[in-house]
Amino acid sequence: MDLRIFTEPQQGATYDTLLTVAKATEDLGFDAFFRSDHYLSMGSGDGLPGPTDAWITLAGLARETKRIRLGTLMTAGTFRLPGVLAIQVAQVDQMSGGRIELGLGAGWFEEEHKAYGIPFPKEKFARLEEQLEIVTGLWATEPGKTFDHHGTYYDLTESPALPKPAQAKVPVLIGGHGAIRTPRLAARYADEFNMPFASVEDTARQFGRVRDAAREAGRDPGDLVYSNALVVCVGKDDQEVARRAAAIGREVDELKANGLAGSPAEVVDKIGRYAETGSRRIYLQLLDLSDLDHLELISTQVRSQLP
Repeated sequence: MDLRIFTEPQQGATYDTLLTVAKATEDLGFDAFFRSDHYLSMGSGDGLPGPTDAWITLAGLARETKRIRLGTLMTAGTFRLPGVLAIQVAQVDQMSGGRIELGLGAGWFEEEHKAYGIPFPKEKFARLEEQLEIVTGLWATEPGKTFDHHGTYYDLTESPALPKPAQAKVPVLIGGHGAIRTPRLAARYADEFNMPFASVEDTARQFGRVRDAAREAGRDPGDLVYSNALVVCVGKDDQEVARRAAAIGREVDELKANGLAGSPAEVVDKIGRYAETGSRRIYLQLLDLSDLDHLELISTQVRSQLP
């Protein structure tokens, strides 16, 4: 089981804060550092000092880390044209020496689009499908050849399809709760399917849909990595769990029901239940970025007990 650290910088974080967490992620033996792609805080927080851009952040971290994988859960398809996104991701992959992964979703948070003047189209999912076709198609085009795409939403003519990523193939992550279109899209384009913030039971059902969609598409379901994203709140005792829950404005019982919360033993046990569904990777949503002791506890008392 891989454990990855997943941050939500739109809630309030500078680049320096993210760099500190990313370096701790690397030093403590975690597999990867991922971040969300949002420009507006959610809930009651003020989001100060303001948002940071996902791909600018990852470009900086690419040069300041050495081992960990870096990526997004999920880049919003509404934020960037697919040709531009393919260039950005390929460049950051080169900057990292081949450690980048692209999570790409349709985009959903209408308020942030209004706040920053970003168009919020009605047909987001159909656009996402074209975006995936373009981004992966550009990367797969052989050097010296050109790429064309003439779709409903995007038109590319004789693109040189450059630059190329450092990796032969940048892993593409697709995720979500949709019962029909999402599994089909994952079966066609994804290297990894991520189930965000879902129970063990809902995870098992959705993984089953993705496996069925893969078979229907003529693909081995075992070709995909299956993963979860879950909020994390671990403490060495009940008092520490309660303190960490209060710091992120959540209730302990709710966190235990909907995330990975409690003692290290409780969290290891629950991760084991997700593993039984076929999950091989957990993105730990870390909401208090100032609490590096939390990261160390997870590394020494949770990660160390996992196969």
